[in-house]
Amino acid sequence: MHSVQPIDLIHAHSALPCGHAAALLSSRLNIPFVITIHGLDVFNTFFMNGIPVVWRRKVSVEVYRAARTVICISSKVQEILRTGMRAETRSAIVYNGVNPNLFSPDSPAAGPFGPEILIVGNLLRSKGHELVLRALGNLRASFPQIRCRIIGEGPDRAQFELLVRDLGIEQQVQFVGRRSRAEVAVAMRRCSVFVLPSWNEGLGCVYLEAMSCGKPVIGCRGQGIDEVIEHGKNGWLIPADGLEELVQGLATLLGSPEVCARMGTAARQTILERFTLSHQAEHLARIYRQAIT
Repeated sequence: MHSVQPIDLIHAHSALPCGHAAALLSSRLNIPFVITIHGLDVFNTFFMNGIPVVWRRKVSVEVYRAARTVICISSKVQEILRTGMRAETRSAIVYNGVNPNLFSPDSPAAGPFGPEILIVGNLLRSKGHELVLRALGNLRASFPQIRCRIIGEGPDRAQFELLVRDLGIEQQVQFVGRRSRAEVAVAMRRCSVFVLPSWNEGLGCVYLEAMSCGKPVIGCRGQGIDEVIEHGKNGWLIPADGLEELVQGLATLLGSPEVCARMGTAARQTILERFTLSHQAEHLARIYRQAIT
């Protein structure tokens, strides 16, 4: 293919396995490549120990050194990259982008719905589902009509379902499994607040998508999302495992539709100004041009 229609640049995603393959092709065909890191496991060391983890780290470092540019989805990811590399690596930040037409606010005629918390993400402990469920248990007396919709699947679903039963909130919580992006957009439009207090997040797209739908978002400090959220203005930030702070934030937002609406409007504006797919494409195009010159 390259001999018939020459390739100018390879763009890989994650060091292993795609980045490693891109580095080999780059060397063999003399084509530059760039690579995007999408999460906090920059050096592929989060799973397993011993020789496998040593090899994964070694190869990841080699891939980043060979790349023309290492693209990070947040400053937090870039910081981990720079700290872990022993030599200077060319890197840039390109935040995730959103389609603001698909993820858009609902029309005023569509509501109002009852107070609803929405979580979208893999059912993993690190995503913070347990924290949200415990907060819901604390808020049930003050907000008897509150509901929590959980979109996603994962290995910790049974554990979360057991917690729901233990807390006595079966009537408030609905696990709906995986849904299409269009269905997720509908769920984001109808929810009151989007919550994902994950403590292992480079910069999840779901935060930006919910903001694009004009919803206040609650995330954790110290994660990629705190580069987007201005606490109290276009969203709400809590510490990891901050149950008391989460309860306070949810009570503030659910208790005041005016605050919710104002924060949601600011969230949507934040996306339109900096985080659309068009912004992402412009940044990538500049990096591509620099890589091939």
